[in-house]
Amino acid sequence: MTEGTVKEPGQCQTVQKAKCVDISLSSCTDVAYTQTMYPNFLDQKSREVIEYSSEYILISVLHNLLQGECNPDLRLLGCSVLAPQCEKDKVIKPCRHVCENLKKNCLPAFDAIDMAWPYFLDCDRFFAGEEEGCFDPLAKLRGEVEIEEDLPSDLPATFIQFKHHSYAQMVSTLKKTASRCSHIATTYSIGRSFEGKDLFVIEFSTKPGHHELLKPEFKYIGNMHGNEVVGKELLIYLAQYLCSEYLLGNPRIQTLINNTRIHLLPSLNPDGYELAAEEGAGYNGWVIGRQTAQNLDLNRNFPDLTSEAYRRAGIRGARLDHIPIPQSYWWGKVAPETKAVMKWLRSIPFVLSASLHGGELVVTYPYDYSRHPLEEKEFSPTPDEKMFKMLAKAYADAHPVISDRSELRCGGNFVKRGGIINGAEWYSFTGGMADFNYLHTNCFEVTVEVGCEKFPLEEELFTIWHENRDALLNYMEMVHRGIKGIVSDKFGNPIKNARISVRGIQHDVTTAADGDYWRLLPPGTYIISAQAAGYSKVMKRVTLPTKMKRAGRVDFVLRPVEVWPNKLLRRPMEDMHDQYDPLELFDPHAQHAQAGTRGGSPQPREKPWWWSYFSSLDLHKPLWLLKQH
Repeated sequence: MTEGTVKEPGQCQTVQKAKCVDISLSSCTDVAYTQTMYPNFLDQKSREVIEYSSEYILISVLHNLLQGECNPDLRLLGCSVLAPQCEKDKVIKPCRHVCENLKKNCLPAFDAIDMAWPYFLDCDRFFAGEEEGCFDPLAKLRGEVEIEEDLPSDLPATFIQFKHHSYAQMVSTLKKTASRCSHIATTYSIGRSFEGKDLFVIEFSTKPGHHELLKPEFKYIGNMHGNEVVGKELLIYLAQYLCSEYLLGNPRIQTLINNTRIHLLPSLNPDGYELAAEEGAGYNGWVIGRQTAQNLDLNRNFPDLTSEAYRRAGIRGARLDHIPIPQSYWWGKVAPETKAVMKWLRSIPFVLSASLHGGELVVTYPYDYSRHPLEEKEFSPTPDEKMFKMLAKAYADAHPVISDRSELRCGGNFVKRGGIINGAEWYSFTGGMADFNYLHTNCFEVTVEVGCEKFPLEEELFTIWHENRDALLNYMEMVHRGIKGIVSDKFGNPIKNARISVRGIQHDVTTAADGDYWRLLPPGTYIISAQAAGYSKVMKRVTLPTKMKRAGRVDFVLRPVEVWPNKLLRRPMEDMHDQYDPLELFDPHAQHAQAGTRGGSPQPREKPWWWSYFSSLDLHKPLWLLKQH
């Protein structure tokens, strides 16, 4: 890639300096730059040579080989070597730290299919340090490359721009908000979408990034269906509002954030949103963009634990809580977005949640899957029916349109029900996120249909925000209803996974790592008990007054016993889940080996199953992908 001369007999020939050219490789058209240079780092001298190379075929099929794991990250990293960035006729190497981080996270996926790490992704050989002037080939996935429109510099700090946010604009807004309120806010990602976009969360708390003793955990999730965009925008506006009002000294917001850890996930399906956004605002589509890039409906993709709950309901003493995920679930196609949410639920002791949808104006609550033997719609209450109705009404009653008694409006069909309905009574479906929250964790979740238009025009967003603002706040404050406390031994040591039971309600919650718990309950008088493996049960009588809006403090001190009662349905929580964690150990390629693996080891093969992807190559087959056993 340098200019020089080659001497021939009787003449001097000038070799032209290589120049930047447009990228024309179909698998690299979505990189964050537009030009490259030939030959590339592998000394491949033209687009045609690259397209017929085993390296290029590999990056083109990696999403299939790894079933979405680590993609499109790996493809974009490969493109940065095969079609490196070129500016002003100079090639820029990709950053070494990006390669190293990706290799650390993705090498297990290669090991799972018995494939060696590709030689052209050698972090030392083809990548550069930041001090050498490198570029981040994954910046686009994190929303760091889109240029935002300039806003006037004299705008007030409380300014909220009521518009539709692209993925990059959403990420930028969340990061700016967290930076502005860095003492009470932070951003983090719970995982990646199928196409590799971070699933960004903004958190508000007096100690961002940490669980605090007795402080309840709350979450909102938006844009689960990519074409239902109002929830996404509401949560972006809510994040900005919480930050601004806290700084301005709003006592309601300061009390909320000082006593609650709040997590806002505006877009669970950013891939689907992009498809919907191509149709444009005002298009009230019911299909395009609803599902993920894998063509999966996320609200049908969670484990069906409701059927197991119905089976258990007839068993005396059976508990309808913390039901383990059946192994058969993992044999199907589990979206990375779904898996990210399930891991999130395992890592944080959430108490209350709501998922924001669109297409109607109503609040629904579990169960969403009907108990009817033919799965027809039918009222199907949980053991916490009274509490769920109270939660749903907290949102509905604070929403001026939902609480409007007119039947001629959006959501008018639900006026006589108070704007709320049991999910399965409206329509029945399995694999929903709300049922999973309730039956697998301590978390209560409702679904809020925030409007009849799934993708409204931009000029409608200001009105929609003001209709939902107080309802969003009112619902968050409900996380402080019921009781909370700490379960410890006589020495004051916290007891993790102790069960908190309420007489007459067939659903327990469990203590977190610090021994703290939260049990949502409507006003009334209850017999509460705490028990744990190796300890005696302790019971207390508790009365919650009607006007009480703060969780009552109920602590338990458990005394050890030598023998734990051997009752199947009172097993310690460690035994309620599988002996190994299928969520942590889930291999997305295991379904390829389901058949024929029982009764003995499979027969060894000369080449792994993925070798057929390179059958079109007569020469230069990628022997470098074969592990040396």
